[in-house]
Amino acid sequence: MNALFNRKSIRQYRDLEVEDKKIEKLLKAGMQAPSAHNTQPWEFIVVQDPVAIEKIALMSKYAKPAHNSPCCIITLCNMNNVKDKKTEDWIQQDMSACTENILIQAVEEDLGAVWLGTYPDEERSNYLRELFNVPEHIIPFSVIVVGYPKEKYEAEDRFDETKIHYEVY
Repeated sequence: MNALFNRKSIRQYRDLEVEDKKIEKLLKAGMQAPSAHNTQPWEFIVVQDPVAIEKIALMSKYAKPAHNSPCCIITLCNMNNVKDKKTEDWIQQDMSACTENILIQAVEEDLGAVWLGTYPDEERSNYLRELFNVPEHIIPFSVIVVGYPKEKYEAEDRFDETKIHYEVY
């Protein structure tokens, strides 16, 4: 639970490369996520080329954290794995769980990360699709910016008893 309670969106990174072994652990964590009917629709593009990362930073006004990062992971939903409408209705949950697992594992690896919202914004998804030559049956879902935090950070305690109800509202 330590990683859960210490996770925070990190937007500034040191000029250090993220080791391949750590990137692999992030991807393994993403692949451990639950998915509807066990479809496991995820695929990934790991981006470490500074020129490509700069282009990711131009995706939207909210993508600026990519500017100074050494690594971005683009989560992709392969719709060929989604066999029917019943399963398709759950892809946002599947891919969100995958993305969150990566964010939590980043804390375990002493990394910082931030989730850049992409899907369901068609403009952002299409931008990434064109930039990285992503086929039409693959949906760019999110971008996770990853790196070593520039500064030491402390996550805030978000527990709020007033939001808890037992038995009835």
